This record gives sequence, C-alpha cells and structure tokens, in this order.
Amino acid sequence: MLPRAHKLTSSAEFRRVISQGGRAGTRTLVVHYYTRTETVISGGPRFGLIVSKQVGNAVARHRLSRQLRHVCMEVAEHLDREVDIVVRALPASADATSAQLLKDMESGIERARKKAAARS
Repeated sequence: MLPRAHKLTSSAEFRRVISQGGRAGTRTLVVHYYTRTETVISGGPRFGLIVSKQVGNAVARHRLSRQLRHVCMEVAEHLDREVDIVVRALPASADATSAQLLKDMESGIERARKKAAARS
C-alpha cells in the first residue's frame, strides 16, 4: 500500500495532473507529471494509478496495481516532495516484469518532467 501522504485521493487532483502536467508514454505506461505550487499540501511525492479493464481481468489488474505501487515507492525516493504523478497502465503492462515497469516509469517520469517544464 502507498502511505496516505503519497496518494492522490480525489478526481479533481487526477484531472489537474492530467490536464496541466507533462505527459510521456512508454511501451507499458503513460506518465503524467505535475509540480504542485500550493504549500498547504504536505507529504509527497504523490501518485495516482489508473489500471483499466483493457489490462485484463480483476486478478491481472490487482496484481499489476500491486507491482506499480511497489515501483512508485522505489521511484519516490528520487523525486521532490511537491510532485504529483498519475500513471496509466497500458495493456502491454500486464505481461511486464517489475524491472521493466521500473525502467519504463523512470524513463516516462524524466520525459514528462521535461515536457512539464517546457509548458510552464
């Protein structure tokens, strides 16, 4: 489980990250990256996961969600506290290993960070 301080909790937060942040896709994931400007929010970096039925049945989706939460916590150690990230799993992620997901997430975050910086 991701600790509460590392979770996006409302649909408004998801929408803000997706609409205002930078986006980058890999073979298995689409990563949306947004840097918060509000100082009221504590904790972070914060993550939100989107794992749709396109990925597979409920067992496959839950397995992938667990893998992604683990990968998020590994990546969180290297990110600033004021970052929000939404990760959308693509169907190819169902067959990916944790190492491949980690590599794709790191690559996606770096590319999305550059695009977010270019937007602002």
